[in-house]
Amino acid sequence: MNLDVPWWRDAVFYQIYPRSFCDTDGDGIGDLEGIRRHLDHIVRLGADALWISPFFRSPMADFGYDVSDFCDVDPLFGDLDDFDRLIEAAHTQGLRVVIDWVPNHTSSAHRWFSEARSSRDSPRRDWYIWRDDRSDAQGGSGPPGSPGRLPNNWLAAFPGVGGDTFPPAWTWDPGTDQWYLHFFLPEQPDLRWGNPEVRSAMADTLRFWMDRGVDGFRVDVAHGLGKDPALADLPPELAPLPVASINDRSETHPYLAELRGVLDAHQPPAMMVGEVFLPTTPQVARYYGSADRPELQLSFNFPPLFAPWDAAVWRQRVEETETSLGPERWPTWVLSNHDQVRHRTRYGGSEERARAAAVLLLTLRGTPFLFAGEELGLEDAVVAPQQRGDPGGRDGCRAPLPWDASADHGWAKGSPAWLPWPPEASGARNVAAQEADSDGILHLYRRLLAARRASPALRRGTWSPLDAHDGLLACLRHHGDDRRGVVVNFSTSPQPIPATVAGWNVEVASDARPAGPGLIAADQALLLHPAH
Repeated sequence: MNLDVPWWRDAVFYQIYPRSFCDTDGDGIGDLEGIRRHLDHIVRLGADALWISPFFRSPMADFGYDVSDFCDVDPLFGDLDDFDRLIEAAHTQGLRVVIDWVPNHTSSAHRWFSEARSSRDSPRRDWYIWRDDRSDAQGGSGPPGSPGRLPNNWLAAFPGVGGDTFPPAWTWDPGTDQWYLHFFLPEQPDLRWGNPEVRSAMADTLRFWMDRGVDGFRVDVAHGLGKDPALADLPPELAPLPVASINDRSETHPYLAELRGVLDAHQPPAMMVGEVFLPTTPQVARYYGSADRPELQLSFNFPPLFAPWDAAVWRQRVEETETSLGPERWPTWVLSNHDQVRHRTRYGGSEERARAAAVLLLTLRGTPFLFAGEELGLEDAVVAPQQRGDPGGRDGCRAPLPWDASADHGWAKGSPAWLPWPPEASGARNVAAQEADSDGILHLYRRLLAARRASPALRRGTWSPLDAHDGLLACLRHHGDDRRGVVVNFSTSPQPIPATVAGWNVEVASDARPAGPGLIAADQALLLHPAH
C-alpha cells in the first residue's frame, strides 16, 4: 500500500461480533481466543482490518453496548492478556484492529453512575443528565416521578413490551428524586458531554486501548453526543420517533473534533469511523468536519444499506453519496452488520443477488465493511420467541458463524451456542464446505478482494456512471492508466452490457451463468477490464 494514502482508505474491513465468531472455552459464547485462532480465515479472504464489536466488562443488558468498565475485557470473552495476544497475532499477519467505542452512555452498573446517583451533591452527578419533574406551570400532572411529570417528550430507541411503541427516554431515580436521560435502555444512562471532565475521562479510555496497539475505533452513536441544552420537547411530527435516530446537534461537532485531536496526537495516530445513524447522506457528510477542523475520518452512510434491490434506487444513492461527500471525504459502504437483517435475507434469500451485491459493494469508491458470514452467503437465523434476548430484536443476524458441518460447527464442545445456527449450517453454509467449493461465494469474495488489491482504479479511482439499460447499474472506475468497468443487473431478465464496456474482458463474474454474447444475466454482476 502507498504510504502517502491513509491505510483505512485502501482497506477492506471485516466486522466480528465476538459472541458469534468462535467459542473456545465451551460456554457457547464466542471469545477473543476464538478470533485469534481464525485470523488465517480473514487473511485468506483478503481483508485488511478487523472491527471487533464490544468485548468490555458489561452486565450485557444490551449485549456489551452497556459498558461498566471501558478499560477491561468481560470474562465472557477472556481477559486483557487474551486481547494483547490477539493484537500481536493480528499485527503479525498484517491486519489492523479497530474496536467499538461507546461514548454516548455507560452502563448503570458503571462506578461513575453509581457515584452520580448516590447524591445530588456527588462530584460525578454532573457527568450524567438529570432533570426535575415537569412542574404544573410547564404542563406536568400527577405525583412525583409519574409519566405526567416527564421532563420532555423524548422516546428511547428500543421498543417496549410488545414492540409497538417506544418508552420514554427518562427513568425516575427515587434515591435522588430526579429523572435521568437514556437514549437507549434505562440501564444505559447518557453521559453529559458538555462536562469537560467527562470528555477527559473518555479520552483516557481511547489512550488506554491505543497504548495496547489498537489502530482505530468505531464510534457508537457518534451523532448523539451533543444534546439540546434546553432539553425541549420535540415537535409533534417527530415526537413518535426515538430521539437517538434523529438527534443531530451542532454541539456534537466540537466534541468529535476534540476526539480527532486525541487520536492524531497519539503515535502512531489512530482512526475513527462513526456510526452516524441519520436518514440522509448530506447529514452524514457534516460529521467528517472540514479541512481546518477535521472530525471523523470515515462515517457509516446508512441510506444505501436500506436501499431495496432496485437499480434506480441504488444509482440515486451512489450518486447522492458522490455528490454529498465530494472528492475529499471518503465514503464507506456496508450491506450488513450486527444491527440489521443480513442483506441476503433482505434481498429475498437469493444467492444470486447476494453474490451480485458483493461485486457492487467491493467495487464502489470508498472503504467497504464486510460482516462476518457474508462471505458464506449466510441468511438470518430463525430465532424462536423464547430464544430472543436482544432488546432491539436483532438476534437473527447475530447467529453464530459455522466453521464446519459437525454438530458443534467447529465451536468448543460444551454448552449449545448462545443462539440458533443460521440456515444450511450443516450443508453449504459453513467455512469448510465453502473452502471445498471453488465456485462458492467464499471464493467469489476472495477473487473480488484480490482484484481490488491489484487495481488502483478500484481502491482509489474515480467513479463515473455509464449509460445503461433500465435495471442496470454500470460505472467506470479510473485511476491513472488503470480502468475497470462494473455492471450490475438488478432486473429479472438478461440485459445488454453497456456499449462503453461491451468489448471488455470479464475479470470477475458474480456467478458462471451464461447470458449470451454481449449480455449480462439476471441478478448478475460483472467486473470488467479493457481487452488490451
